[in-house]
Amino acid sequence: MGLIPWLDPHEIIVNAGPWALLVVCLIVFAETGLLVGFILPGDTLLIITGLLSFTGTMTESGTGIQIPIWWVCLAIAVAAFLGGEVGYLIGHKAGPRIFEQKESGLFSKENVIRTNKFFERWGPIAIVIARFVPIVRTFAPVAAGVAHMDYRRYSLYNAVGAFVWGAGLTFAGFLLGYIPPLADFVTEYIDVILLAAICLAIIPTVFHYVQGVVKARRARKAGVTPLTDEEAALDPKLLDD
Repeated sequence: MGLIPWLDPHEIIVNAGPWALLVVCLIVFAETGLLVGFILPGDTLLIITGLLSFTGTMTESGTGIQIPIWWVCLAIAVAAFLGGEVGYLIGHKAGPRIFEQKESGLFSKENVIRTNKFFERWGPIAIVIARFVPIVRTFAPVAAGVAHMDYRRYSLYNAVGAFVWGAGLTFAGFLLGYIPPLADFVTEYIDVILLAAICLAIIPTVFHYVQGVVKARRARKAGVTPLTDEEAALDPKLLDD
C-alpha cells in the first residue's frame, strides 16, 4: 500500500483489474479535459502502465495488463488527444464565465494569463511541451481556448503532444521491464517519485507567486500602479493568438 493509495498508480491499475486500461485512459482524459485533472497522477501513471504491460505480456507469470503494448499506447494517446480537445472547447465556449471572478484559486485569470505567456514564449510547440509539465498540462488546453488559438493549429500540436507524451512515456515504462533492477526500483519507490513530481509542480507556482508579489511591491514603491487582474486579462499582448 502506498503513502497516497488513491494516487498510487500501481494500486489504481491493480485494483482496476481487467478494466485497468479503461481506467488509465479515463484518468489521462480527465487530466487534460477536465479542470480537476491536476490532482491526478499523470506521468507516473503512464510509466507504471507501460511497466505493467510488460509484466502482463512479456513474462511467464502474466501479472499486469494483458494487452499488447501497441494497443495500450494507442488507447492512451487517443485519450490524451480527446482530453486536450475537450479542454480547448471548455476554454473557448465557457472560459470567460469560468474565469470571470477576480480570485478563485487555481481557476483564476492569473493562471490563464501565465499559461498564455507560456504560449507567447514557445509558440504552438508550447502545446506539446505543456504535456510534460504537471498542472500546466491541465490548464494549457483551456487557456488555448480562452485565447482563441487557431483550432486547426491547436489540434495538430495537441495530437503531436498526446502521442509523444501519452504513448512515449507509456512505452518508456514498457522498456523498463527489460531492466529488472530499474523496474523494481521504480515500482518500490513510486511514492517518492510521485511526491517529487508534485513538488516539482508546486515549486514553480510558488516561485511565480512570490515573484509577482515582489514585483508588485517594487512597482508601488516606484509610484507605478500594478495592473489589476481585469486589466491584465484584457491586455492584447497576453491574449493575441
